[in-house]
Amino acid sequence: MKIENSIETFNSLVKRRGFIWGPSPEIYGGFAGFYSYGPAGMALKNNVLDLFRQECRYFGFGEVECPTVLPSIVWEASGHLERFIDPVIRCNKCNTMYRADKFLQENLPNLMIDGLSFEEMENLIKKHELTCPKCGNPFQNIEEYNLMLKTSVGNNVTAYLRPETATTTYLLFNRLDQDARRQYPIKVYQFGKAYRNEISPRQGVLRMRSFDQFELQMFISKEQEMQFEDYEEVKNIKLPLLDWKLQEKGINKPKLISLDTAITNKTLKKPAYAYCLYVAHYLTTILDIPQELIRFRQHSINERAHYADDAWDLEIKTRQFGWVEICGIHDRTDYDLKRHAEYSKQNFEVQMSSDSNVKETPQVLEIAFGIDRILYCLLETTFNVDQGRIILKLNSRLAPNTVAVFPLVRNKEDIKILSLKVHRELLENRIGSFYDSAGSIGKRYRRQDEIGTKWCVTIDYESLEDKKATLRDRDSMDQSRIDISDLSEIIKMKQ
Repeated sequence: MKIENSIETFNSLVKRRGFIWGPSPEIYGGFAGFYSYGPAGMALKNNVLDLFRQECRYFGFGEVECPTVLPSIVWEASGHLERFIDPVIRCNKCNTMYRADKFLQENLPNLMIDGLSFEEMENLIKKHELTCPKCGNPFQNIEEYNLMLKTSVGNNVTAYLRPETATTTYLLFNRLDQDARRQYPIKVYQFGKAYRNEISPRQGVLRMRSFDQFELQMFISKEQEMQFEDYEEVKNIKLPLLDWKLQEKGINKPKLISLDTAITNKTLKKPAYAYCLYVAHYLTTILDIPQELIRFRQHSINERAHYADDAWDLEIKTRQFGWVEICGIHDRTDYDLKRHAEYSKQNFEVQMSSDSNVKETPQVLEIAFGIDRILYCLLETTFNVDQGRIILKLNSRLAPNTVAVFPLVRNKEDIKILSLKVHRELLENRIGSFYDSAGSIGKRYRRQDEIGTKWCVTIDYESLEDKKATLRDRDSMDQSRIDISDLSEIIKMKQ
């Protein structure tokens, strides 16, 4: 059977090989916006998180963890109860709802929809005579739809599931200030679940009601934003930037320019913020996502959140969904801390410079990753079919299995014993090894290619005599004989 390099083949692989299942629970027909990760998916996710945590430590960020359910006053202070809304259109007949801006983007892909007012979107719907895809009837006027998921705690105390991890991090500010001994900038990150009551979630794990975020926050003074030491080390790095002025001209291709040039020509305002773009780009490129599929897209003034002084999305180009945002980099100013200071009656003004007695409320710079979106983009951009062979060309540090060990024949006891010994020695050296003895050797190779395993080790009859194994590379399919005693070290060196 001929296997095609198609989206259908890819979608089948993702489910068949245990990366992503759903909508969940599948046995009850599925609940839109909720997905489960199988063993391969969780292994991939944890490997990405391990890498991110390691790199965040290098950049000086410490990790915190906060509750996912908080009282309504928190979300009133943050502005979510008032402003965390989507524009929706509802069919006059079947009552089906769609998110208005996404509906227009899908139906009018050549128009700039981001930042349009309700009235402007309604006019576009009328002008292009867009109707309900389900029944063909016209829509009602655009409505506001709050995305917060409401619950109650204890004796009917109203609470909400957090729609982002960021706000819960800001609530720790006084503790963080004390813990850091008032040395700025303070760098922290948080990984965890967030919840949004999406109207009609589609696009799989790209738009879920329960999802994972990995958000980095930097509390910093206004002076440090403009004179940021870490920026000096990276200012000559070039990034693919698509500012909102280029978008207004209908240009969708980013310009590759250095951060220093972007600051000089005022594409970017603040060196510390430019540094945040660098960090987001670095964490993306170490996943081996191809550079030509990465861009930063700036929000227009109308699209920008009310609190943001600047906002850029790091996007990945996918075959199935076009450009997908995997990270938002936001200059949140002092909005969050001032709001929570007001509602909590706390004083968040601090002395941020040893040379000054002036106190100020810190500014907040944010790098917000959607981990589920990263996983989808990783899987899609590394997927390909080469002469009927399905391959995920995942970075060996990220693949669910680093290496797989096969006995050439499974009914030969000596070969089986040696194979299991090799497998266990790899595990003892903390190398992710998978043992497989079922099926032909060719089929076993194919199964590992499909989930991205970089190396396969085969133990054969000769191995019993020369204590060597055949090491096979996933991408080139080259094979070489390696001393079994050197196997762990060689694989560690290759990673």
